[in-house]
Amino acid sequence: MPKAVVRVDAEARLVSGPPRSPLPCWWSWVVRGRASCCGHDVLPLSVDDPGGVVTRGSRALVTADKGNGPQCVRSFVTWVRDRSSTGWPCTHAARGGTKMDIEDIAVFIGIDVGKSEHWATALSRDGQKVLDKALPNDEDRLREVYQRLQAKGQVLVVVDQPATIGALAVAVAQDMGITVGYLPGLSMRRIADLTPGSAKTDAKDAAVIAEAARTMPHTLRAVTTSDEEAAALSMLTGFDLDLARQVNQTANRIRGLYTQIHPALEAVVGPWLEHDAVLEVIAAWPTPADLKRAGKARIDARLKKHGCRRHATWAGQIVSALEHQTVVVAGTDAAATVLPHLARQLISLHSQRADVAAQVEALVEAHPLYEVLISMPGIGVRTAAVFLAETLGKTFDTGAQLASYAGLAPVTRRSGSSIRGEHVSHGGNKRLKRAMFLSAFASLRSDPVSRAYYQRKRDQGKAS
Repeated sequence: MPKAVVRVDAEARLVSGPPRSPLPCWWSWVVRGRASCCGHDVLPLSVDDPGGVVTRGSRALVTADKGNGPQCVRSFVTWVRDRSSTGWPCTHAARGGTKMDIEDIAVFIGIDVGKSEHWATALSRDGQKVLDKALPNDEDRLREVYQRLQAKGQVLVVVDQPATIGALAVAVAQDMGITVGYLPGLSMRRIADLTPGSAKTDAKDAAVIAEAARTMPHTLRAVTTSDEEAAALSMLTGFDLDLARQVNQTANRIRGLYTQIHPALEAVVGPWLEHDAVLEVIAAWPTPADLKRAGKARIDARLKKHGCRRHATWAGQIVSALEHQTVVVAGTDAAATVLPHLARQLISLHSQRADVAAQVEALVEAHPLYEVLISMPGIGVRTAAVFLAETLGKTFDTGAQLASYAGLAPVTRRSGSSIRGEHVSHGGNKRLKRAMFLSAFASLRSDPVSRAYYQRKRDQGKAS
């Protein structure tokens, strides 16, 4: 395959590239050397040389070289046009850019999805209602309805939730070769507010979705064919987030109980609850009295047995903390019952997170964009997994659209001359927003260039 050359100017902006072959938003990360995409700067990674040249092939990892000095950018990116050997879709989709073509659509089906049954409303091109009924969340019934409407011409199916309870309706339509779209909830609610009546029913919502598909195709988002890896990544990252919340909840409960019955002991073991060896000690001897009876030697032996490298030091600190309190606080006996269960529960949660992390890592490492993502300061496997899971199946034309989707773009509010300015957005994809926010601040600790950029902006009076 011939290579294409992309040239950048002194500000690392795209000057020229292959004709009729727009670069994906990820490429801007490499060209610009910044922890953002498509010109939406957040944290610089290095200094770009004027006139730098980036080469790319069609299926290989290539290097973006910006000169030979110590500040040159050397990042990796995969550029593929169809489907890579890993099985991942080669074009990374995200929100906002692809306008759905409805020129050939004869029937517009709006589906307000539900757990046991959906409500489907179908409209012809001239707005005549050809279907308006409850539709069981069953493959055979879905196929029957889709086939009946396909007899009238090409069909477009639009749902309000493409995943979870709407996944079967989407999968059946895609299996039948039907184009599928997604109407975001906020857009649907705003359109519904413009329709007559104040009632909120499934039938009305389905009619709003169908009418939006017929008359406002720019509000739709294309739903691409899902593959197993993408679906698995989305499910695993969601489960991992649930486990992380349970880990925090359980650890905080243990800290709270020790703070109640023995504050000095909590000050020692509280920071160590991510270590299973300490949890094994708590499960065996939960109360201060139990720990005193066990003694330093047995505590040391148990810590060592479960892989604690600083077992002697930690055992000594635990025993030392016990000497700071002689009184027995009310509730200690009840804590003796609760703490072993919490310790075992936390050990189990750690094990589950490790299992999920291994599967997530295998999936992310197989993705063509893995090398690009982890080259960013503050982005590890879990953050990369969330990023991929939350943007798969959507399309963005610019980095500004990605920032808006994540809720990172400021919202302008003006009313005459009395109120003006830009404010933090409270919308967007919460999981993606959280992942990008945390990765940006993680880079401040690990990357001196990012830290210098951040400090420079703060010195200029910009809020964090």
